[in-house]
Amino acid sequence: MESSSTAVFGGFQPNYLLCPHRNSSSSSCLLSFPSSFTDRSLSLSSPFKVQKQQHTHYSLLRSVSPFRRDAIVSGTYSNGTTELADIDWDNLGFSYVPTDYMYVMKCARDGSFSFGGLQRFGNIELSPSAGVLNYGQGLFEGLKAYKKEDGNVLLFRPEENAMRMNVGAERMCMPSPTVEQFVEAVKATVLANKRWIPPPGKGSLYIRPLLMGSGAVLGLAPAPEYTFLIYVSPVGNYFKEGVAPINLVVEHELHRATPGGTGSVKTIGNYAAVLKAQSAAKAKGYSDVLYLDCVHKKYLEEVSSCNIFVVKDNVISTPAIKGTILPGITRKSIIDVARSQGFQVEERLVAVDELLDADEVFCTGTAVVVSPVGSITYSGKRVSYGEGFGVVSEKLYTVLTRLQMGLTEDKLNWTVELK
Repeated sequence: MESSSTAVFGGFQPNYLLCPHRNSSSSSCLLSFPSSFTDRSLSLSSPFKVQKQQHTHYSLLRSVSPFRRDAIVSGTYSNGTTELADIDWDNLGFSYVPTDYMYVMKCARDGSFSFGGLQRFGNIELSPSAGVLNYGQGLFEGLKAYKKEDGNVLLFRPEENAMRMNVGAERMCMPSPTVEQFVEAVKATVLANKRWIPPPGKGSLYIRPLLMGSGAVLGLAPAPEYTFLIYVSPVGNYFKEGVAPINLVVEHELHRATPGGTGSVKTIGNYAAVLKAQSAAKAKGYSDVLYLDCVHKKYLEEVSSCNIFVVKDNVISTPAIKGTILPGITRKSIIDVARSQGFQVEERLVAVDELLDADEVFCTGTAVVVSPVGSITYSGKRVSYGEGFGVVSEKLYTVLTRLQMGLTEDKLNWTVELK
């Protein structure tokens, strides 16, 4: 085995990953990163080794528990010469594609996250009495990595995701990784799966951090053990329309969140609650559902997984964050970009009637980035806004995506570059 120093990820040490197919000429191989791993501009100068693998490796992983500290890795991999995965990059949708590695870290309820590391991607083992399965004690995040023309990789505001997970974990009575631990784990997972990052302009690598109560619990109480896990998947456009305008329907009876509930945190239960209305809307040909507040049933809240913006006379309005709306990171970024471009942005109560004479409507989110709304149907009346981006939404989309992809200078210090 080659001599290599073990990296420290934000104060915690990764697990060793052992090659499963030993022979007389091969011994255990260690997955390691250089000490510069915590630098904002990350350079992976010494390649980590795993044997070359085929695209169809997933079936070999079924019997491997990702929670084992001796999780196995096969093959040889050099970050500098990684070949792209063999998939159709030109027809990449927003669907799950298994990749090579995931990151796993665990801790007890009254403890803190410390040791974690990369493991082969595969199924996980949970007790039937796990807190996440019985009482929904779980959170998730979503962020993206983009490949630049020079081969380097950009993350977009990962610290914001880490901080949002911290807030959500407190609401759900869960311990959570520190911001530094979260960010360094994201970096490690992205670099280990670099061959799955789409070429520039073909999509992005979607990063899904999970935090769940993995310990067994029978009575209603916080779980005794927690697992932080990150997996990734290459993705294209979220909506089948791509960047073409989407068609929304306003939902009157079902509600996404209630005051005092968990609508402002990214807990897993928030998303199961929208499936009924969303499925019914899609069956009628709509792209998604726009929800109203549950008290007055007249103020806009958000779409199933996106924030909503309304444009009138170059004034951009969006529902204020008051406990029932998720504080989207793309939402926050678009507001800052809009103000930097000279637009007036108002965060306030936005009445549904304002949709009737709006100039533009658009959605924002990690998955959709910025998606123009072509029409909204409210109380049986369909209001149309055009066949594509409006002037305002196109401007904001262009500025933000060029920044995310490294095509313009990042004067806001929002991106983290992995070299």
